[in-house]
Amino acid sequence: MNKNILEFCLSPDLGGLELFVVNCYNYFKQKTDTFFITQKDSKLDNYLNDKKYYIKRNKFFPIIPAMKLAKFIDKNSINIIHFHWTKDMPTVVLAKLLSKQKPKIIQTRNMHITRFKDDFYHKFLYKNIDCIHAVTNEVKEELTKFIPSSVRPKIETIYMGVKLIENEEFKIDNLKKKYNIKKDDFVVGIIGRIEEAKGQWILIEAIKNLKDLNIKALIVGHTMDEEYLKNLKLKIKSYKIEDKIIFSGFTKEVNEHIKLCDVTVLATENETFGLVVVESMINSVPVIATNKGGPREIIEDGVDGVLFDRSVDDLTKKIKFLYENKDLLKQMGKKAKIKAIEKFEYNKQLEKLWRFINAC
Repeated sequence: MNKNILEFCLSPDLGGLELFVVNCYNYFKQKTDTFFITQKDSKLDNYLNDKKYYIKRNKFFPIIPAMKLAKFIDKNSINIIHFHWTKDMPTVVLAKLLSKQKPKIIQTRNMHITRFKDDFYHKFLYKNIDCIHAVTNEVKEELTKFIPSSVRPKIETIYMGVKLIENEEFKIDNLKKKYNIKKDDFVVGIIGRIEEAKGQWILIEAIKNLKDLNIKALIVGHTMDEEYLKNLKLKIKSYKIEDKIIFSGFTKEVNEHIKLCDVTVLATENETFGLVVVESMINSVPVIATNKGGPREIIEDGVDGVLFDRSVDDLTKKIKFLYENKDLLKQMGKKAKIKAIEKFEYNKQLEKLWRFINAC
């Protein structure tokens, strides 16, 4: 019997977590009746060009959106609610209890869990969740450690998946013209929301240290913090490296922008998974990533990518090394693509998640 699935995410942002919600929806709707609820006019709402339903989050009174969600569950005979944003947990759990349908709840856990959830409130929430999909083994270990065994849902690690997309070369050529990227330019990309936590400032400092070399930085992503962006641009001007820094702004053409790069950087302090890492790898573009969290499970240091300690000095050193060893960089890119296809391919990983959700 087919089950009706609801993908639920009221997050206001648009990053790896939210893009994974879209991936789940697009894959599951090919299998069964799948619904999508988000907040109206959110970044996720504007990104997904498909039929959606809307609920407004209420931080202080989750019972209000929960009542609306319970009605939606019963009206559409929802068997499974799949939610992704941890802050949606109270709304989803209350909706389940208020509904007649009493659907199963599956959480995809994208964020670290750092403290014990042994108080009454959290025990109540986790008792009503059936299964948790952990995006890395590290997250699974944290969940096992911090959720009491008496209320702990079934937990399974399934890595996020990424598509192998064959780009049309004219699109890449047009972007090179747009950004004035020359044939011999060595391009270092950083993809993600423009906010301090994503570490664009670390790359800019490294480019300053390498300004005598033919290296450019491509900064891709929408601005979350205007003041931070303003300060970045002031730094760039003071360092006299305006000709070496490219801001793309928000784009849906992430894959094409990755193709412009010789290497990409993930400079988040502790990224849980790092979807952009495998997106780069499947495009044969190695990644220099912070030596914490998800990247340590994805990258074999020095073989199919590089890990760094998140300092400006270490990033400078790693970029310069790859710039001076382009044959090695090319070999890394080949190995990165092979690993991405074997371990992180879109259909393989989402099929695993589909089976896990249906078995809960």
